[in-house]
Amino acid sequence: MLITRENLENKQIWIYAVTLIVGGLTGVYLPQFGSSLEVAISPFIAILLYTMFAQIPFLELKKSLSNVKFIIGLLVSNFIVVPIIVWILTMIFPQSPYVLLGIHLVLLTPCIDYVIVFTKLGRGNEKLMLAATPILFVLQMILLPFYLWLFMGEDTAQIVKVEPFLEAFLFLIALPLLLAILTQVWAKRGLKGKGVLQFTTWLPVPFMALVLLVVVASQIENVVSDFQLILAVVPIYLLFHIFMPIFSKMVTKLFKLDVGASRAVVFSSSTRNSLVVLPLALSLPNEYAVITAAVIVTQTIVELVMELFYIKIIPSFVIKEKQPVL
Repeated sequence: MLITRENLENKQIWIYAVTLIVGGLTGVYLPQFGSSLEVAISPFIAILLYTMFAQIPFLELKKSLSNVKFIIGLLVSNFIVVPIIVWILTMIFPQSPYVLLGIHLVLLTPCIDYVIVFTKLGRGNEKLMLAATPILFVLQMILLPFYLWLFMGEDTAQIVKVEPFLEAFLFLIALPLLLAILTQVWAKRGLKGKGVLQFTTWLPVPFMALVLLVVVASQIENVVSDFQLILAVVPIYLLFHIFMPIFSKMVTKLFKLDVGASRAVVFSSSTRNSLVVLPLALSLPNEYAVITAAVIVTQTIVELVMELFYIKIIPSFVIKEKQPVL
């Protein structure tokens, strides 16, 4: 059977699920080999983020602002409703500062990559979602330090050292972003650039799988060794994934969005940015990076399972098609 990019994207949830299992088994039964893969995490994430950023229409930022109601609803849900829900959940289930940092890093940053495919699989308007990704990315990078200060205060200052955090941001996020924008500019100027940009469209799924493989294989031992600690965050993640479709649906009603736009807002609000913030967690001192990274990896595992339910439940029960008036 001929493999097309569309087939690859449509099957990516199952690819990631298999990858998680393989990575977990590798880390548990071949712990030394699994640990050795940690050195591959940063370069793989940098390449992955470059390939994902290359698909985001940064040069069409003006176009992404055309559907004002959708953009406002999306921002309200992601940057007002989500932080409130996260704050409430972390008050109900208090955690140590290092665990809290991982929770805040991963839950306060909306997904900008595979959420587009999930939105499409859930019969939402993936084109609106794609157009909004530059705004979501820029805003989350600006607001994340503010949220960490707001929710954690002095604890953040004690845990997060500016230099390694800034270094991780520059080399694993800012540099891939700059290269992606330059690739887009190159593509507008000639066929070679277009060819390179077209080639990058094939890379996000395989590199996402590679990143999940090396992350889980190298970190699963930490998850297992801190199992009681990690287990304590699972209720937060589960409740977040249960509550966010409900509250984001309220936002869509407030702004009177159509069905496709409403589903896009629900998927965006419920899908988080674990792989973009993972490099920031890994930049922490070793003893803290282990816990924070394990907390983020746990969220990824929970989320991918929940997405299998989302693509069925959101179009069938949460945001249903409007019935024609007879």
